[in-house]
Amino acid sequence: MDNLSDTLKKLKITAVDKTEDSLEGCLDCLLQALTQNNMETSEKMQGSGVLQLFASLLTPQSSCTAKVANIIAEVAKNEFMRVPCVDAGLISPLVQLLNSKDQEVLLQTGRALGNICYDSHSLQAQLINMGVIPTLVKLLGIHCHNAALTEMCLVAFGNLAELESSKEQFASTNIAEELVKLFKKQIEHDKREMIFEVLAPLAENDAIKLQLVEAGLVECLLEIVQQKVDSDKEDDVAELKTASDLMVLLLLGDESMQKLFEGGKGNVFQRVLSWIPSNNHQLQLAGALAIANFARNDGNCIHMVDNGIVEKLMDLLDRHVEDGNVTVQHAALSALRNLAIPVVNKAKMLSAGVTEAVLKFLKSEMPPVQFKLLGTLRMLIDAQEAAEQLGKNVKLVERLVEWCEAKDHAGVMGESNRLLSALIRHSKSKDVIKTIVQSGGIKHLVTMATSEHVIMQNEALVALALIAALELGTAEKDLESAKLVQILHRLLADERSAPEIKYNAMVLICALMGSESLHKEVQDLAFLDVISKLRSHENKSVAQQASLTEQRLTVES
Repeated sequence: MDNLSDTLKKLKITAVDKTEDSLEGCLDCLLQALTQNNMETSEKMQGSGVLQLFASLLTPQSSCTAKVANIIAEVAKNEFMRVPCVDAGLISPLVQLLNSKDQEVLLQTGRALGNICYDSHSLQAQLINMGVIPTLVKLLGIHCHNAALTEMCLVAFGNLAELESSKEQFASTNIAEELVKLFKKQIEHDKREMIFEVLAPLAENDAIKLQLVEAGLVECLLEIVQQKVDSDKEDDVAELKTASDLMVLLLLGDESMQKLFEGGKGNVFQRVLSWIPSNNHQLQLAGALAIANFARNDGNCIHMVDNGIVEKLMDLLDRHVEDGNVTVQHAALSALRNLAIPVVNKAKMLSAGVTEAVLKFLKSEMPPVQFKLLGTLRMLIDAQEAAEQLGKNVKLVERLVEWCEAKDHAGVMGESNRLLSALIRHSKSKDVIKTIVQSGGIKHLVTMATSEHVIMQNEALVALALIAALELGTAEKDLESAKLVQILHRLLADERSAPEIKYNAMVLICALMGSESLHKEVQDLAFLDVISKLRSHENKSVAQQASLTEQRLTVES
């Protein structure tokens, strides 16, 4: 290794003289030493202080520039050398070299920058601020026939695209066009895989989604799906998954989704529809997720329901009832839930038998499936008849009460409570209330009235007021043990309670007067003090209800 010390000394002298021949000889020796023992050579270089000289050697005119950049790239493979490279001021001259026309200089410069900034978000952000993205995109276009340079650009894009700050810069270039052009030419799986790794983070940006759609990426993805669907080779299965996942991601942008829907007549939409009856689980999943994404717009939902999509999704669910694929169940239920949002679709979906299809999954132990199942039913039941039919279904109500206690799954717990409340609010049925009381649901509705979400508090109070108006005798004991009266007192006394919460709490207080024991609780808690203050509330409805409630309490005291 003494030779190395001599080389480093000589390099210091020649770096000042800039004698190209002897400089080149020193650089060759260094590269050889790095090839033999990278770590030890790097340590010696750091100790010798030669790194500080490299910034002045990175000039576009020098014939040694590519070798210097190569040495920096090799040295920066070691994590402990990255900060010294930054401290030696190497980043700025390297970035300048990205404007070189020499392909070898470009390649080694890209490697050097990539290795120095590897795994460092702050350094990558610095590169973005220095404008490397448009430069690299331009390089990709110019040197698309140079495999090594193309790969260097793709690796750089893959790293930079992870940063949110890069998305805007990428969107202002023609990256979508360049990547799709490159993608179309690739036959090798590994190369396509590299492009996919860049496309996925970029496609999270709505502007880039649209650019990718306009550049023809979707057609490429559909072609891959068609080619790989019947193959069981590992690479093909992986590529099918990546292509169909990316397709679903492109549909998450409103503009790109509408462009591909084309009023339900688009080729892409039709192809996606054909995935649902497929025997391939990945395609079934992607198809259902794609439909869920197309169904983010009322017009699309109405068109799809009128054209028989519900039957296709129910057939798909049917195939996954027994030991089915959980991700497919979840996706199909997501699609049905979204389709049920427009009012005109609800009756059509009910008469198509959606509730029966969904109820087959009541026994599911998977929270994501439970969550979507509950959401779908809640969307469907704003018709009185449907709410009554479901609210008298003892199995369903018992399962809802069980899920209202799913403390580990806040989403499932919240949706169960909301569905219980909705069954009462939409059915206004004594039988439904009795079923819910018998199944132990009252305490959950009372707890729901203390939710941090005003919409849920309100839904609970309205449901409880209906219970008090229609079946107070049946629910009395449960309302008492759930401490409803104390909770109402707290809601009315709390200045932070929303006006509609105060209003509905007072309506409920009046309804509870029909029960002797609850009436006594109201008297014991001195409600009159709290309510008289609300007579001057800025909200007119609250003030009026406070006067009515005060009269009622005074008369009945």
